[in-house]
Amino acid sequence: QVLLVESGGSVVQAGDSLRLSCVASGRTFSRNPMAWFRQAPGKERELVAAINWSKSTYYVDSVKGRFTISRDNTKNTVYLQMNSLKPEDTAIYYCACAAGTIFGRVGPDGYNYWGQGTRVTVSS
Repeated sequence: QVLLVESGGSVVQAGDSLRLSCVASGRTFSRNPMAWFRQAPGKERELVAAINWSKSTYYVDSVKGRFTISRDNTKNTVYLQMNSLKPEDTAIYYCACAAGTIFGRVGPDGYNYWGQGTRVTVSS
């Protein structure tokens, strides 16, 4: 059974930093794309950042220069370093992993395994 467990969400002020972590278990994901999505109240789930096995990355425009995705394949873990947080970053953040190896899918249907989410609240 595949399990993704996120941690690191919190309530912070604008300008603060947070690091989210996601540990995968049940299989090895070293060759699979991993990603962070987020979903704000009343909005659709959107891809924030993704990383493939060679550590190529993708970022949505709104977080470029502020967020950094990374992975440690030895720990089956993906991270999201979030700097200069803004109130509009407030959302539930989900870790996701693809069962295949194709990189570049930006919709939730491109990922097969999901964590339960961790809440990030940024106050102004």
